[in-house]
Amino acid sequence: MPSLSSLLPFGKKKPAKALEESQSSAEQRTLEKIQEFSRGLVTIQDIIAPEAIEIDFGYQKINSTYTRTMFVAGYPRTVPANWLSPLINYPHQMQIAMFIFPVDSGEVLDNLKRKITEMEAEIQSDLRSGKISNINTEVKLEDARFIREELAKGSERFYQFGLYVTVSGKTLEELDKVTKNIQSTLGSLLIVSKRTTLQMDEGFKTTLPMGVDKLLVTRNMDTTSLATTF
Repeated sequence: MPSLSSLLPFGKKKPAKALEESQSSAEQRTLEKIQEFSRGLVTIQDIIAPEAIEIDFGYQKINSTYTRTMFVAGYPRTVPANWLSPLINYPHQMQIAMFIFPVDSGEVLDNLKRKITEMEAEIQSDLRSGKISNINTEVKLEDARFIREELAKGSERFYQFGLYVTVSGKTLEELDKVTKNIQSTLGSLLIVSKRTTLQMDEGFKTTLPMGVDKLLVTRNMDTTSLATTF
């Protein structure tokens, strides 16, 4: 005689697989409801986001504030200690970002060896043709030999250094004036600065405290030269 549990439907147990699928489906529906509810909430991004952003060739406008980013493209042969002091102490609000990337010394030594060979060949070619050798080439050759010797001894390390400055102004005229003054200040130190034309958004993000260099305009520097920036 069959048992009562086998005849009544409510006495049967659901298979484990069907039970898991049912639970998974219920969790999925709950998750969808939570996501649908979250779409109607105000997030932190909504609170801090600007009302409008306008990006032009030579500036960026965030709400009613104009911003412009510049990068340093050229440095003098030698710089004094604390050479960034005129820029840091400039009487206007700005954002300064410095990026330092270590470079493999072996790769630098190989590049220096090739450069030294090229410059020596250029000087020898000028001498054989009866010309006076280029003084700039001689100075660069002397510097390259010195750096190669210091790297080989382990006294110096090589880095790639990027320096960016973002200035702001309430009007475009004020922004142009501040930009010109800062470029003049850097020019007095024989430092060449340029605007991030067509890359104002990337330049602005580079100077934000996120630690991301979106421009990657760097210059090779040894340890001694890099130490003068602090």
